Amino acid sequence: MRSTLSARHFGSIKGLTALVLGTLVLSGCASFSPDGGFDTIRETTRARIGADAQWARSDEARKEVDTRVTELLAKPLAAEDAVQVAIYNNRGLRAAFYDLGISEAEMVQAGRLPNPHFSMLRTRRAENGVREFKIEQVLTFNLFALITMPLAVEVEKRNFAQTQRMTALEVARLASETRKAYFGAIAAEESVRYLRKVKQAAEAGAGLARKMAEVGNFNRLQQAREQGFYASAALDLARAEQASIAARERLTKLLGLPSPQAIRLPERLPDLPKLPDELPAVEQTALDQRLDLQAVRLETEALARNLGLTQATRFINVLEFGPARVLEGARDSGYKRGYEVSFELPIFDFGGSKVAKAEAIYGQAVERAAEAAINARSEVREAYSAYRNSFDIAKHYRDEIVPLNKRIAEENLLRYNGMLIGVFELLADARSQITSVNSYIESLRDYWIAQSDLQMALIGKPSLAAASRTAPASTGRPDH
Repeated sequence: MRSTLSARHFGSIKGLTALVLGTLVLSGCASFSPDGGFDTIRETTRARIGADAQWARSDEARKEVDTRVTELLAKPLAAEDAVQVAIYNNRGLRAAFYDLGISEAEMVQAGRLPNPHFSMLRTRRAENGVREFKIEQVLTFNLFALITMPLAVEVEKRNFAQTQRMTALEVARLASETRKAYFGAIAAEESVRYLRKVKQAAEAGAGLARKMAEVGNFNRLQQAREQGFYASAALDLARAEQASIAARERLTKLLGLPSPQAIRLPERLPDLPKLPDELPAVEQTALDQRLDLQAVRLETEALARNLGLTQATRFINVLEFGPARVLEGARDSGYKRGYEVSFELPIFDFGGSKVAKAEAIYGQAVERAAEAAINARSEVREAYSAYRNSFDIAKHYRDEIVPLNKRIAEENLLRYNGMLIGVFELLADARSQITSVNSYIESLRDYWIAQSDLQMALIGKPSLAAASRTAPASTGRPDH
């Protein structure tokens, strides 16, 4: 709606105009915070991830961050260092930080009245040698924005808080994916080293079998078996080398680096801890701490507030008024002063559709919030189960399978020295021992990945990785 108001002749209207002008001046005090709301992100990152987050918006800040990244890359990366480099350097995360600026701008805008409108009509005509004019000048203010401003500001504040949590969640997701890629890259390089040993042992067996067959001490079936094992070992190594390249490239992208050569990784994965973490109240912890659930709750509350705003504006969307003056007749005849009121008449649209739409959106948000809580409980249960199971598997490999294969290899070495078994049995045991060590590496990788998924499940929705460990290779004992 729109109205205009006399600036001089109507005392009460004049006072109302002064109130509008004063409100307009005060609304201009709404301003942007120095940190753009990023302090919340920084504190959440430190508390949940143990890393530092920086929003580099100036050349000086970017140089400082780049210097820190260079320092971290100058040494073999620990898992925490890799996470820190990703948070500093990942361009996708840097882009996500600007969502804060967009949301804050909308919040500040909601706290400011619209600019006043000025309109002017000027006509003239000449009759009997006399020029007659009609001049209308109107200065109007949107008073209805003053009525709805508190609700609008509250909605945008909640939206801004939701954006802060979603941005913090993006930091946590990047940290989780970086940890998983980090452990995957180290395990892949370890596997390549061990599979090279398997290939060397298989190559030695195939070469010896070929020479023995040439002198008639080996039949073709035995030679073919040794040759076939060598061919399989060579193929497994080629696949492992490609997997290692892919794993390193994935880590490179997450760290925001131009080349994988910039990354120096440790030679082996961290050791398995003595005991797994016990989390008896893991579901409740997730419901209390998960950032995505907090964001969903804020969204639902904002929609509820928005529904109230929609009900308040269902009939009237704009109410403007301000002083006006009109000149009719000769140019020196003087202005007529007064005010003008104009508003939308709710004849065809009573605003019912807007309210119905807002109610439907709110109801939808409530159901989605309930679904998010159910999914969160399931996700954290699954993540914790995978974490405990992967710990038990890795521990079994470390304490049972690897030592057992080592003892078998040692006993067979004694038998070989006593000429009780041949060289091919000895080579087969060596291959079996190497394969068991490689399987332990894969199970240890799966443990650290499962731990990363569990940490993420307590912060937000995890991308739970299916068991990626390949089936154990053959024992390396071809039948002779």
